[in-house]
Amino acid sequence: MNTRIKNGAIMDDQGKLNNFAIEPRVYVDSEARTGFTEYAEKLNGRLAMIGFVSLLALEVLTGHGLFGALASL
Repeated sequence: MNTRIKNGAIMDDQGKLNNFAIEPRVYVDSEARTGFTEYAEKLNGRLAMIGFVSLLALEVLTGHGLFGALASL
């Protein structure tokens, strides 16, 4: 059973009030922010280039490839 209080709020049978703040407006962004965005693709490409160059440097410095360097540990 709900009870109406003077200020327009409603109290339910457990004594809880529904005096919440104004409900926020719901909106939909027309531009997607996940997936194949330009920023994500540039970042992934740059990290891939850093990884490839570091593997080349590892092979030049040790004389072994990645698996050879890991096997000698």
